Amino acid sequence: MQIIPVLDVAGGIAVHAQGGDRSRYAPLESKLVPDQVGDPVAVLRAFHSALGIHECYVADLDAIQGSAVQRTLLRELAAFHTGFSGSLIVDAGTRLPEGALEVLSCGASDVVVGLETLQAFSDLQSIADLVGPPRVVFSLDLRLGNPIVHPAMQDARGAGPDPLMLAEQATSAGAGSLLVLDLGRVGTGCGVDLGLLESLRQRLPGTRLLAGGGVLTRLDLERMRDAGCDGALVASAIHNGKLTQADLAAVSQSGQSGTSDSWYVADWP
Repeated sequence: MQIIPVLDVAGGIAVHAQGGDRSRYAPLESKLVPDQVGDPVAVLRAFHSALGIHECYVADLDAIQGSAVQRTLLRELAAFHTGFSGSLIVDAGTRLPEGALEVLSCGASDVVVGLETLQAFSDLQSIADLVGPPRVVFSLDLRLGNPIVHPAMQDARGAGPDPLMLAEQATSAGAGSLLVLDLGRVGTGCGVDLGLLESLRQRLPGTRLLAGGGVLTRLDLERMRDAGCDGALVASAIHNGKLTQADLAAVSQSGQSGTSDSWYVADWP
């Protein structure tokens, strides 16, 4: 299973995501770069130099909440990746094809389309048709297990949308990867919903399955891998030192039980 660290950025600085209350996110203090609080480029560099990881998931919290995409910062982060084999996966509140093109033009390798900002699965299909399913990650946004559905969402079937049904609709619309992200668990260390991961793996055996929110220890990562997860997004546990480079290397090299071409895992925004 591959590990992908998460970088949350707001107002041009890296912030520490916790509990999903974005109004209270403080500048990131990381043991990876103790003297460079809130410096996103320094954090990204540390992912490479200290952890040996060449992928990163960037959450542009300004754009997710309706403001402009942080283009200058995204381009700077993408430029740092030049010459590396990894990916820059960006969530910038994309919900329409033109938004996907904007994110990709900033240097992202993959674009995230989140449930909390998506207004129609037909829009997701238009994005996938334009940029190709392999470059589209659908984020199944939850808050303590409950889907965070945009008020304008018209084609989420059923009363009180079911996570499994939403995931199936997203993959049918062309999303090449599925990310399960529970904002209520982010930064809490309480672990991910393993039962949901197992159900999704059974229901969607051929889909790349990622998960994030609540990762604390190497055991959490091993349990996610055994549940069929292809990748884990991790943030807090890396920055506070709960997960070391040796832990991440051991899990990423120990095989995986999801799809044959899996790539990552997460804890955030």
